[in-house]
Amino acid sequence: MMINYSEIFSGRGMDYLTYRALVDQLLLEGKATGEVTYDLHYTKMNVQRMSRVDKTISLSDEFVSTIESLKARYKFLVITEGWCGDAAQIIPVFNKIAVASLGKIELKFVLRDQNLPLIDAHLTNGGRAIPVLIILDENADRVLATWAPRPQVLQELLKEWKKESTEMPILAEKLHGWYAKDKTQSTQSELNELLKGLEK
Repeated sequence: MMINYSEIFSGRGMDYLTYRALVDQLLLEGKATGEVTYDLHYTKMNVQRMSRVDKTISLSDEFVSTIESLKARYKFLVITEGWCGDAAQIIPVFNKIAVASLGKIELKFVLRDQNLPLIDAHLTNGGRAIPVLIILDENADRVLATWAPRPQVLQELLKEWKKESTEMPILAEKLHGWYAKDKTQSTQSELNELLKGLEK
């Protein structure tokens, strides 16, 4: 099935503040962006995580210089959900990149469960893992690159941790512990290489 990225980007995409406001509003109503009720606890934690990353993130000088020297314009389409822990740690980075790009990068978010054909075109190891960053050209009709759902080093660690335990609370604690120590550096480093690659 052909995905109409341009229609999804302009028709369904929300900017960062709209997405954050949606998650907050649903939380006030006792709801999460997904269909599952246990999502509420995760969503509450994630709102705190996003706010913390928003306040504390600082892009590396090298990354800022890559972003500022971009020649082309890009559209960043992100597939996410309010209950996703990885997304909470990572999407503030996408926002920071868009802000630093001074208009060269336009950023929009869509919810995974409302856009199943889209996520199914961008599976990670056969699963609907999020967040997914889809980098589109200026007209949003061509996919130039994708990145998901977490930094490679963490992806490898998670495989190891899953051998010891598959209990979500234990894995989540290790995952968020890692993110707290890493302070978005691994995410920035991979995205820096990705952006540099686009301009070659």
